[in-house]
Amino acid sequence: MNQEVTDLKVHNTNELKDSSSPKTPLSSADLQELVINSLEDDKAEDIIKIDLAGKTSIADSMVIASGRSTRQVAAIADHLYRKLKHATAYGCKLEGMEKADWVLLDAGNIIVHIFRPEVRSFYNLEKMWAADFTPAKMMAASETSEEE
Repeated sequence: MNQEVTDLKVHNTNELKDSSSPKTPLSSADLQELVINSLEDDKAEDIIKIDLAGKTSIADSMVIASGRSTRQVAAIADHLYRKLKHATAYGCKLEGMEKADWVLLDAGNIIVHIFRPEVRSFYNLEKMWAADFTPAKMMAASETSEEE
């Protein structure tokens, strides 16, 4: 495997901030636009956005995309990582580059998953996170089942 790819095992980009980093962090909407544009530029496939507001406190949104091979997944992730490292208030964390079957980028308000198609269909994160499991929905469901 390419030495550059294996050197990117797990990085926290806080230490990479410099004077060219933005003085104010991007808004969630601008950050999501940066992510989507980067994925589209690198020919990622089946890009979906999932709103996590009210479902979890880990992030505001999640983006899931596919690359056709481990090489493409690694390239897409590396390009996005480089763009995010200066655009976020707290840097960006990158995991999964060793095998590049599933790469995770955590940029604070947004989490990005980049998969090979087979791995993506196995884990099926879209189905899990797209479901409406908000507290209000869960309470309504439990009240309905108690009445029966």
